[in-house]
Amino acid sequence: MKQELIDILCLKSFKYSKEPIFKLVSGKLSRFYVNCKPTSLSARGMYLVGHLIFDEIRDNDVSGVGGLTFGADPLAVATAFASEMNGQAINAFSIRKTQKDHGIVRWVEGDVQPGQRVVIIDDVATTGGSTIKAIERARSEGLEVVKSVILVDRQEGGLENIAQYVDEVNSIINRDELIERWKELGMTNDK
Repeated sequence: MKQELIDILCLKSFKYSKEPIFKLVSGKLSRFYVNCKPTSLSARGMYLVGHLIFDEIRDNDVSGVGGLTFGADPLAVATAFASEMNGQAINAFSIRKTQKDHGIVRWVEGDVQPGQRVVIIDDVATTGGSTIKAIERARSEGLEVVKSVILVDRQEGGLENIAQYVDEVNSIINRDELIERWKELGMTNDK
């Protein structure tokens, strides 16, 4: 499953250049770009992502999986679906970027309750800032964050930063694996 997901990411979500031409959120230029949404929102990509993340968290005795909207949302839904298919229901939740100011004011939406053990996920980690924000907001709502899983680690310190906030953090795929497969597939920007 992982190799197939790497292939789909290379085809739909990954760009690589010899020169730094891709502008990141930080304003910094990078030689590669990852936008997981075309993969995580495709039927096959969603299936693979859900099963791979579920396999990563199935032994953690958790009730929920989610992260900061919108990057984590398709991953959480796919994982919840895969968990039910495997007879071990783990509910999806979403963490808002801005706090709701009407009705019940809160950061987290979904079928999770204070005190429950959860996993925070994200589609891509560069510095880990979005994931750390999600961890903090989940804890502010009374959730016990026991682990974090990142779909694609850009290998720029994000996992190490996240590890300062949660005992266990893992990635499914890393930048080196994508670059290696990208080159094997002959997918250059020179064409």
